[in-house]
Amino acid sequence: MTLHADALATLQDWPAPTAAQERLRQRYVAHLVAEPTAMTRACFPDHLTASCLVLSADSGEVLLTLHAKARQWFQLGGHCEPGDSTLAGAAGREAAEESGLAGLALDPVPVQLSEHAVPFCDPRGTVHHLDVRYVAVAPADVVHAVSEESLDVRWWRADAPPTDEPELVELIALAHARVG
Repeated sequence: MTLHADALATLQDWPAPTAAQERLRQRYVAHLVAEPTAMTRACFPDHLTASCLVLSADSGEVLLTLHAKARQWFQLGGHCEPGDSTLAGAAGREAAEESGLAGLALDPVPVQLSEHAVPFCDPRGTVHHLDVRYVAVAPADVVHAVSEESLDVRWWRADAPPTDEPELVELIALAHARVG
């Protein structure tokens, strides 16, 4: 199965947690049906990306990255690569690359979708990332690293993230509901 086929099957079967998420799910599925290159940066102006919210072993903290270009705190994630065969695998790869963490326990079912404009992603103009977000739990007592894509990577209390951005707050809540 190709990454495109995996993404389509994943999103066709995904039970969206809210009406707004269901509208995004339908948009993503329609985009995948219409665009054979939807999983690549070459698909302009919209393409799918994969990200991952990493929870501490006790779920009390979240690991976030201070994105070098956006200069904002986000979950870990980014573009799908040619070697990725699944959306979940792309999210797990991105989380490991950007945090230096090994042994993440990745939930293979998406937890949230987010469509957002990214003005610095492509020289042709503003693109929209159709992000598919997952959750993973880190092993206890792991030490993270800062990748070249980040200005910082840091654990934050799950109930006190560094921003009150509604999608991140919702992502943390959905991740906790999923992990339990």
